Order: sequence, then structure tokens, then C-alpha cells
Amino acid sequence: MIRERVVLADGVPLHCLEAGPDDGPLVVLLHGFPEHAGAWRRHMVPLAEAGFRVVAPDGRGYGRSGKPDGIAPYRVSRLTADVVAVADAYGAARVRLVGHDWGGIVAWWLAARHPERVARLAILNAPHPDTRWSVPRRHPGQWLRSWYVAAFQLPALPERLLAANGFAALAHALVGTSRPGTFGPADLEGYRAAWAEPGALRGMLAWYRALVRHPPRPAGRVRVPTLVLWGRRDTALLPAFAEHGAALADDVRLRWFDGASHWLHHEEPDAVAAELLAFLA
Repeated sequence: MIRERVVLADGVPLHCLEAGPDDGPLVVLLHGFPEHAGAWRRHMVPLAEAGFRVVAPDGRGYGRSGKPDGIAPYRVSRLTADVVAVADAYGAARVRLVGHDWGGIVAWWLAARHPERVARLAILNAPHPDTRWSVPRRHPGQWLRSWYVAAFQLPALPERLLAANGFAALAHALVGTSRPGTFGPADLEGYRAAWAEPGALRGMLAWYRALVRHPPRPAGRVRVPTLVLWGRRDTALLPAFAEHGAALADDVRLRWFDGASHWLHHEEPDAVAAELLAFLA
């Protein structure tokens, strides 16, 4: 059974989904843009049944979590501190950390900068933060794929455009870039409710704005055991990000999903859950 809990991180309430036994090893699942903690529901149950204590927080600015004003509260160092706060709230000195998209960027950074807090790291279609410039320089086509990052730097206009017509642009970001049928009407209804939370769009976009205005320090190499799962049909991120990210990890396995897109955890939930179970155990 999936339960709910609120954890405070530097005064910001983080809404969390949790499952599994209280004494199980802690697994923290981090979502990306434009999702929320519910993106992991289909993976939480098998992990919990395997004996893990599983927690999936809404990132600050998302869903039912707090949404601080400004941009600085969304810098990468603050986002990683939120993960540490979640671990502390659950009494875990070290966590098994899983991240997709933006959640993966945060997970990479935390594992590299604070390996003492991360036992194992699993990444799904998320670039290591130190590759955000090197990969586009070597593969110029990535600049075109990342056009939205620049567009999101504009004030106010992106929020209005994303909210228009019942969040049509955000729904298309999911449906239009994934396999047909991956996101059904019930999924989109849940996402629209999260996007409609007061201040949510501003908070979600602040992650991108802080990345440009408050760029993080280099993360460096990852020393903890790492698993990278990557859907080759990602329309936002080139496969080179997977290869270059894996090269920055000492103990890594890279697993390709040739028929999957950026949303591989939705398109291949059973296979992803099996990979996570084998690796995290």
C-alpha cells in the first residue's frame, strides 16, 4: 500500500509517497519535468514487496510540495539538500538513489559530491551535470533539442503558454514524445491537477532558470556503484549523454532500451523495475 507523508527540508514541505517496511533499506525515487512523485507508482510496489522502504517525493515547486518564491531556492545544491533532508527524516545515513530526467541530474550531483550519503545510484535518461556543455559542443544537434531550456528563461510568458488550453503543451510533452498509449486519460488528469497547483508552473520552471542563473559547481566523478538505463529514442537528449555520463562513473553498467523514449520507465515499467530490483539489492 502506498502512503503519504510530508517532510520538511529547510522549512519547505515536501510531499512524499512511501511504501514498504519501516526497517527496509531506503530507496529514494526522484522524478523529472513535468512529472511528480506519482510517476513512480508502478515501480514502488515491486520494490516495496522486495523489502525496500521506498520514498518518492514531489520536488520543491512540484505538485503538493512547497513552492518557495524566487529562483535561488531551486539551485542544484538546494535540490540535493532536499534529498538529504528526506533521507534524514527516514533515519537513513545512506540511500539507494534513483532519478529520471531532472531527478537524475540531482541524483548524479548528490552521488558525486556526497558519496557518503549514497549507497547505489540508478539513472534513467538524465545527463551527468558536468556533460551539459561538453556533449552539445561535440554533438551540435543537441542544441536544437535543448531549445526549450533557453525559452524557459523568459519571464512569465512560458507559464502562460504552458497553462494555455488546459496545459496542452505539457500534455503534448508527454504524449507526443512517447509510445502511443503510454500516458492515458487518467495519467493526464493527475498531471493536470499537479500542474494546476498554485505556483506550480513557476516552481517547475525555476529549476531551469536556476540552472542558468546559479550554475552548479562541477560535480566530478561518481565513485558509488552506478546503473544507467537509457531509452535510445529520447527526443530531448542524445544517447551521447548516456555514454559520457557513464564515463564519469568508476563502477558503472549502461543498459540500452532500443525501443524506448525519454519515458522508458512508463513504456517499460516491468523491465525497469526488474533492473532496479537486481541492482539495488
